[in-house]
Amino acid sequence: MFRRKCKITFIKHGSTIYSEENRMSDKQNYPPLSEVGKIEATNIAEWIQKRSPKVDKIYSSSDLRTVQTSKIIAKEYNTSFEIIDNLYSRRFGKWSGLTFKQIEKKYPEELSKYHENRAEYKMEDGESLVELTQRVRNVISNVIAENIGKRIIIVTHGDIIQSEICSALNIPLQNHGQIYIPCGSATQLSYFDDWTSLVYSGHLPL
Repeated sequence: MFRRKCKITFIKHGSTIYSEENRMSDKQNYPPLSEVGKIEATNIAEWIQKRSPKVDKIYSSSDLRTVQTSKIIAKEYNTSFEIIDNLYSRRFGKWSGLTFKQIEKKYPEELSKYHENRAEYKMEDGESLVELTQRVRNVISNVIAENIGKRIIIVTHGDIIQSEICSALNIPLQNHGQIYIPCGSATQLSYFDDWTSLVYSGHLPL
């Protein structure tokens, strides 16, 4: 028999005005959930509680949009949640707050370098995918070590979930952006002693 160390259901926060505009954002206190985002958070909270009636612990990234989503999910389980400070979204530096079209217009040479090497490219005052993924791996490894045999939920950002999937399944970081994680979705990973299984990814309730 395989011994499962931990089962983690990752929830991406509900939509914000930035996600609806496909705008990069690394601000922790803005933007909040939009009205659509609140509905998405409610829908995924109801779905995950029905699918997994028991959860041992709920964690959340510290950003406003993830905390708001966590409150809705924790209420559905009639429990509380714990903040993990180091699961903030990727730092985009001077690109933060911009859409790709705006970046293409304002920083065309830098965007070209980004497309050439998405894994290692680091925008000014920002964070590379390599750095992001190592940060995420360190946090998740600690969470697993502290929750052996438990079923937990982590409410976080799409890029955090993408990075953890890449780490867990040995997917090249160049393919990081090809893993689709929509707002208000659930992704589940089961961690075993020597391997990890992706149970489902980017699920949206019907």
